[in-house]
Amino acid sequence: MSTVLAAQKALIGRGFTGPVSVHIEDGRIARITESVAGDAANGLLTPGLVDIQVNGAFGADFAEIDEEGLRRIVRNLPSTGVTRFLPTLITADLSALLEQARVLLNAVSTVNGAGARSLGVHLEGPFLSPKRPGVHDPALMVAPTAERIDAVLELRDALRMVTLAPELPGGFDAVKRLTEAGVLVAVGHTDATGAETTKAADLGAHMVTHLFNAQRGLGHREPGVPGVALVDDRYTLGLIADLAHVGADACRLVFKAAGDRVALVTDAVAAAGMPPGVYRLGGADVLLSDDGVPRSAEGTIAGSALTLDRAIRNIISIGVDPVTAFRAATIIPADTIGEPTLGRIEPGAVADLVLWDDEMKPSKVWVEGKLVYDAATAEPDTTLPPHREAAGQSS
Repeated sequence: MSTVLAAQKALIGRGFTGPVSVHIEDGRIARITESVAGDAANGLLTPGLVDIQVNGAFGADFAEIDEEGLRRIVRNLPSTGVTRFLPTLITADLSALLEQARVLLNAVSTVNGAGARSLGVHLEGPFLSPKRPGVHDPALMVAPTAERIDAVLELRDALRMVTLAPELPGGFDAVKRLTEAGVLVAVGHTDATGAETTKAADLGAHMVTHLFNAQRGLGHREPGVPGVALVDDRYTLGLIADLAHVGADACRLVFKAAGDRVALVTDAVAAAGMPPGVYRLGGADVLLSDDGVPRSAEGTIAGSALTLDRAIRNIISIGVDPVTAFRAATIIPADTIGEPTLGRIEPGAVADLVLWDDEMKPSKVWVEGKLVYDAATAEPDTTLPPHREAAGQSS
């Protein structure tokens, strides 16, 4: 099946160009040619967005997923420009966590082709430091022993990413084993020193999970995780750009220092795309209040309600070049997770594409050349679940 998409402007390589026509055959980009301006659709054509850290959305939590909830997520994510996503499971008892992964992967196999596509699974725990738990339960955090790494590797090719604290007993061996098995290792929820962060990179770690959050901070003598990450070209920096997890000036600093090594992520929870109320994250309740930031009962930030298209708009609004902002949500995360045919508009790439309107909002989205979202004809999703109101909150 052949399709041609023509746009006034497109993100190709490291810049915008146009007008162009993108020729699609059997779900992949066959070639790119110049287009006649009058025949091209208004707006900007970019690769589909790739979110490599998402815990849930649209009322569904991946730790408690079922086919209905997953179908709702994959159907609605394209409205945010996301065409590929990496489901993330947070700290739990290891056997329970692996069962959650198996249930999730089974659900993925049943909804494949219904919208945005899953890339596998990301385990954000339980090999984390109790000194930097964030909203994770420190009582469930354990060291990455050889036996426990054996257990997670039973997920085989579906296991795409593991966030861990390398300074834990057995941590460096775990980094090496996971990397050799083809798993992306991310440093996160960690009290690692700068030297330990460098050693993790020496052994194969290539990402930092939600830079600045739940990790040893940046000091002028002890650089901690952020200091090393900002200067070590081996690291891709996951950044939650809701401007609450990381402030605007710090986000500008990250892009000035690391530029093409920043991967925008949402760290979204079930509250994303939903009104204020009570939602689930890893088996616990979190409250989304009117400020748009989910928090635990103790007041700790618990993931985000961010969508990736809004992250791009946020970053552009604070002065980051739009090309850099879009690359941070497309080719950078795709390359980091080892997907060389995603996140780009070039011959041979998968035809996951987004057409953006003048307000930088998705107007049309294609997955493998198939139109999966059209803002002009989209209707409200009546399958979204009812939300629970917090005590004392009225509608």
